[in-house]
Amino acid sequence: MAENRTPRDLESRAKTARAVYVPPTNLPDPTPEPGYLYRWVATHILGQAEPTNVSRKMREGWEPVKAVDHPELMLLGNEKTGNVEIGGLMLCKMPIEQARARDEYYSKQAQDQMNSVDNHFMRNNDPRMPLFSDRKSSSSRGNGFGSGSK
Repeated sequence: MAENRTPRDLESRAKTARAVYVPPTNLPDPTPEPGYLYRWVATHILGQAEPTNVSRKMREGWEPVKAVDHPELMLLGNEKTGNVEIGGLMLCKMPIEQARARDEYYSKQAQDQMNSVDNHFMRNNDPRMPLFSDRKSSSSRGNGFGSGSK
C-alpha cells in the first residue's frame, strides 16, 4: 500500500505559470549610456514643425541620438537625419555634468526670483501691522478630522 508520491512542494509550476502582460510604452527608454542624460524633445506640435524649440534645445546642449547607436529601440529613424523620432518627439542626450550645471543655474534663478518677491513684499512692512513671510506648510493625518467630539 505504499505509494511513490513526490511531495507537492517539489513540483515545479513553471510550465503552468501565467505569462504577465506588460503594455508597451509610447516612448521607449534607450539603454543608458554612462555619463549621459536622455530626454525627448518636441519637433512637431499638432502636426506643425517646431524648429524654434529644437534649435533652443540644441543651444542648451542637447544632442540628437542616432537610431544606429541604439538598435534595442528597434526603430528605423528619420529618413533624412537618422535620428530617433517618434510621433513628433526626438530623442536627445546631454552630458550629466552639463545637465547638472544647467539645473543649478535655473535653480539659482528661481531662488533669486523668490528672494526678490520676498524683499518686495517685506518692503511694505509697517510696525503697526507687521507682515510675516512664512514659507512653511504642514499636513496632518489621523485622528484630527472626522473623529467627532470625545
